[in-house]
Amino acid sequence: MNWILLIIGGLFEVGFATCLGKAKESSGMTATLWLAGFLACLAVSMLLLYKATQTLPIGTAYAVWTGIGAVGTVLVGVFIFKEPADFWRIFFITTLISSIIGLKFVSST
Repeated sequence: MNWILLIIGGLFEVGFATCLGKAKESSGMTATLWLAGFLACLAVSMLLLYKATQTLPIGTAYAVWTGIGAVGTVLVGVFIFKEPADFWRIFFITTLISSIIGLKFVSST
């Protein structure tokens, strides 16, 4: 169950990074709403990370949480913000995904 909480927390990390990107593109009340979304996603993400670390090793949980956030944020950047998707970027994201999966498999809980 805590692995599921950790994955959801990582997805909320993607949410707060996305909100930051949208706030940067916006102004006025729209930017304020994106910043509110950022704060909400940040709070949920941190709470879920905290809950997951009550039974998972902190090093593994934090690495997986940030890894999910990093991979998801790069994918959002490519598909939503039209950032480049060159060979090396995809290569290193793939190695990051492999590392996240590896940490899950070597974790004792």
